[in-house]
Amino acid sequence: MAFKNFKIETDADGIALVTWDIPGRSMNVLDETSAIELETIVKETTADAAIKGVVITSAKEAFCAGADLSMLEGMNHAFAELLKTKGEEAANQMLFDNSRRFSLIYRAMETSGKPWVAAINGLALGGGFELTLSCHYRVAAENPKTRLGLPEIKVGLFPGAGGTQRVPRIVQPQDAMNMLLKGEALTLDKAKALKLVDAIVPAADLIKAAKDWIKGGGKAVQPWDEKGFKLPGGPVFSKAGMMMFPAGNAIYRRETYDNYPAARAIMSCVYEGLQLPIDAALRVESRYFAHILRSKEAAAMIRSLFLSMQELNKGARRPANVPPTKVKKLAVIGAGFMGASVGYVSARAGLDVVLIDRDQESADKGKAHAKGVIDELVKKGRAKPGEAEAILSRITATADYNALKECDLVIEAVFEDRKVKAETYAKAQPLLKEGAIFASNTSTLPINSLAEEFKDQGRFIGIHFFSPVEKMMLVEIIMGKNTGDVALATALDYVRTIGKTPIVVNDSRGFFANRCVMRYIAEGNEMFLEGVPPAMIENAAKMAGMPVGPLSLSDEVALDLGLKIMKATEHDLGANAINQDHKKLMVELVEKQGRLGRKNAKGFYDYPEKGKGQKSLWPDLPKLQPKHLDPDTLDVEELKQRFLVVQAVEAARTVEDHVITDVREADVGSILGFGFAPFTGGTLSYIDFMGTKQFVELCHKFTAKYGPRFAPPKLLEEMAAKGETFYGRFPPKKAAA
Repeated sequence: MAFKNFKIETDADGIALVTWDIPGRSMNVLDETSAIELETIVKETTADAAIKGVVITSAKEAFCAGADLSMLEGMNHAFAELLKTKGEEAANQMLFDNSRRFSLIYRAMETSGKPWVAAINGLALGGGFELTLSCHYRVAAENPKTRLGLPEIKVGLFPGAGGTQRVPRIVQPQDAMNMLLKGEALTLDKAKALKLVDAIVPAADLIKAAKDWIKGGGKAVQPWDEKGFKLPGGPVFSKAGMMMFPAGNAIYRRETYDNYPAARAIMSCVYEGLQLPIDAALRVESRYFAHILRSKEAAAMIRSLFLSMQELNKGARRPANVPPTKVKKLAVIGAGFMGASVGYVSARAGLDVVLIDRDQESADKGKAHAKGVIDELVKKGRAKPGEAEAILSRITATADYNALKECDLVIEAVFEDRKVKAETYAKAQPLLKEGAIFASNTSTLPINSLAEEFKDQGRFIGIHFFSPVEKMMLVEIIMGKNTGDVALATALDYVRTIGKTPIVVNDSRGFFANRCVMRYIAEGNEMFLEGVPPAMIENAAKMAGMPVGPLSLSDEVALDLGLKIMKATEHDLGANAINQDHKKLMVELVEKQGRLGRKNAKGFYDYPEKGKGQKSLWPDLPKLQPKHLDPDTLDVEELKQRFLVVQAVEAARTVEDHVITDVREADVGSILGFGFAPFTGGTLSYIDFMGTKQFVELCHKFTAKYGPRFAPPKLLEEMAAKGETFYGRFPPKKAAA
């Protein structure tokens, strides 16, 4: 039988080579067609007496990127439809049967009586890696870029095709839990050390090595199907098991605050499954998987962190009328920490970079920053010395503005001061080559006002990076009122080249991300002035799902910068534009106490010398609070909600103000840009999944109790009255191919 996604060739020794190659896709994924065809292949090879064994590999660079999550989203839609027409029992049965399809196919492979070998030629993630685990032998082609892993937890799911049962039957329970709960991918060497891969061979020998194992008498039985099989960590109720699971529960609570149902399900799957024979254990896994698939957390995270992110990365917001642009040479004016980091990530992506500063010494410092980042990666084994040299060779440090003449894109990353920026533009403009795009990396100053200093405003745009640039995946692209399509397309193509995720926003003070995150920081200040104990402020924020507390984040941003922004806003818009009590608090900390934040090792926190213990809240903080509330009288749930609601209501305002014109960008941007509770799916999904009516009622309650910062905008009131959602009222356009 001919297949669409697979090709089968059987050699003279009776070994079937199954090659996975989905037409028209850059990577293989577990989609509907692959499921049907793989099931047929397993049945046919099992029944054919002439076939002595099976090798499965890929014709693409990677083995498999995992399950097609849009297929899982489709299962949820089918569930909702069946629930309406045939009731809960029928809907639940359908979801359970469909969610364990791959689990049953993989189990049929390992019990077929024929040896199966996975010939792993590249990346194998999620369901693709689970497929390899159900093979009797795993051989991988040497490739430093290959990664193996189970990243499902990152989109609110967990491995549902045997991963939670096979991994802890191969590796020690602690390593298994780490792998399942963190979702981090492993290098081949690490995978081999854990026995998740049996052999690593030169790429040219991959298929031969796989076939040789079968010819050499490779056993068609998995260790867990053999009589007397012992778990690597011993039984669950052994001394070792009892050291592992109770401690694991405590770590799970500390890391997740019980916000991630999938993480809890992993703990339960492993704990329950390891006490059962494999078939019963796989059924347990499938039940949990079907349950998690129905959770709002999974729906929200799949939509924002997989589907929407993929669409934005593929150019959903790119003007279709502009042909592809290619930035060959980039200039960064301002070789400080931010500019140097932008230069580094650009050079790492293969671009030639010119770092320009006021004098040679400052420019050289910028290049030295890039060298420091690379040296650290080499030290940690994440880069080779040769790569480091290649990256550094692409960075030229200079004080000569004439270097701009050869550049296709110029990014200004000078001091956040209008005068300094205006002087930079005056110097740079006469030297730009025809067609060059000019971008500002400003984080607070409106792009329209900066563009006034620029002759051709159509080629002026904002490209706002987040710090630290090397780690932060989001880039905010800011459109001025006169920014043209070519500038937008160039900015998006550049961001794609450097491997970041872009969101496109219209101009406003603070744009999107800073508008929302400043609300978060301000809410921390509000609680502080109300008399909430500082430790409680920080812990409530983390319990709500934020990566760090607002006081800690203030320190990271720098308290003096926060004060500077307040003063600039007050200067531009008047005294009522800022909270004077907050300003007074910052003046006290910065100007009177000399506490600037992390950068001078003292802010809300005291910071130890490098490598000498952890930061701790400054003991004298309570002296700066006008009053002190008894923590036992405070509602922790309300504190948590305040942090999320104040950011979400600001995100809704950005939609009303036309700063955000695509709801996907608010959700993806809020998670990647400032860590808004990922389990919610982002700021607008938080409102949608709560229900607009319920959210607006909560806003009214908080407005009455805490003030107008919680007041819902007219748009939100209108949506609540009509029972609308953001994704229903503003359905996103599909991504360009």
